[in-house]
Amino acid sequence: MRKIAVSNKRVEMVIEEKPEVKPSYILVRTLYSVISPGTELTIIENSKDEPVTLGYSAMGVVEEAGSGITDVKEGDLVAVYGAPYVQHADTLLVPKTLYAKVPENVEPKEAALGGIGAIAIHALRIAKLQFGETVVIVGLGLLGQMIAKIADAASYNVITYDLHEERSNMVKENTRIKAFSNMEEMKAEIAECTNGNGADAVLLCAGGKRSPLTGQSLEWIRNKGKVVIVGDIEPDFPRNLMFSKEAELLISRAGGPGRYDKDYEAEAVDYPYGFVRWTEGRNLIEYIRLVSECRIDVSPFVKEEVGFNEAASAYGELVNKQSVTLTKVINFSE
Repeated sequence: MRKIAVSNKRVEMVIEEKPEVKPSYILVRTLYSVISPGTELTIIENSKDEPVTLGYSAMGVVEEAGSGITDVKEGDLVAVYGAPYVQHADTLLVPKTLYAKVPENVEPKEAALGGIGAIAIHALRIAKLQFGETVVIVGLGLLGQMIAKIADAASYNVITYDLHEERSNMVKENTRIKAFSNMEEMKAEIAECTNGNGADAVLLCAGGKRSPLTGQSLEWIRNKGKVVIVGDIEPDFPRNLMFSKEAELLISRAGGPGRYDKDYEAEAVDYPYGFVRWTEGRNLIEYIRLVSECRIDVSPFVKEEVGFNEAASAYGELVNKQSVTLTKVINFSE
C-alpha cells in the first residue's frame, strides 16, 4: 500500500505491505483523507531521521470485515479516525471503536472530516457548557471553525476571534456566530452580551507556545469560568487572576476517552456505555449525525482538493497560516 510520511522535514510517498484484516477490525479502501494543518505541520517541523506517517482523519469503503464486526459490511462507507490506524494511506486497518458508518445523504468528503469533528465535539464537552451559555473561541483554523459551528448548533452564544480578518469573515457567513479580528471589539461584545459578567468559557484553539492569549483569556471569563486549551499552546496563567476568579484550567485531549488507550484502540475493547457515555468513537458517530441532519455545514472546509500523487506538495501551500485555506482534501482516486 502507499502512504505519506515525513522524515527530516521532507514529505514523501512510501510503500508498505498491505495489511490483512483481523478480528474486531475492518479493512478500508480510502476514498478521501483530510490534512490537519495544526497537527501535521508541527510533526513535519519536528521530524527527525525516523519516518513518521501523517494523517488521522479519513473515510472510505469497507473491503473486508473481520470476525466480531456486525454493524458494517463489505461495500459500506465509513468515516475513520485516529493514528496510527488512520493515516494518509490508500488502505487502512481500523478497529471497531474508531469508525462510523456514513449514511447515503452525507457527502464523502465531509465524512472525511470526522476526526476533526470528534476533536471539536470533545473540546466542547470538556468545557461542560449548558444551554444558553457564552463561549469564546480563539483561533479560527480548521479546528476552531469546526468548534464554532458545533457550538452554534448546540445553541450556545458563540463569540470568535482570529488575528486574520479573512478567517473571521469565513465565520461571519453564519450570522448567529459573532466573529472579530479586533480584540477590543471582541472584548466589548463579551461585556455587552454577558452584562459585564464575562464568558462562561474560553476555548484556546491557537498555537504559539507561551502566548499572551493564555493570560488574557482569564480577563474574558466570569467568576468560576473555564479556559480550555485545545491548540498547541503552553499554559502560562497569572495566579492572581486565576485566584480572584477561581478559574478552571482544562486540557482537551484529542477526540475523547479512549485516545491513547491500548485496550480501547489496539484491542478494540469499547468502554461501557453507561460509564463512559462519550468515547472518541461515539464522538465520531455524533459528528456524522450532525452532518447528516444538516445541523452543521462543513462544505466550506472541503473546497480544495488534491490528488494522492500530488499530496506531498500540498503541505507547502498550508505553511502560510495567514491563508484563508484551512485544509486540503486528498482524493485517493486521482
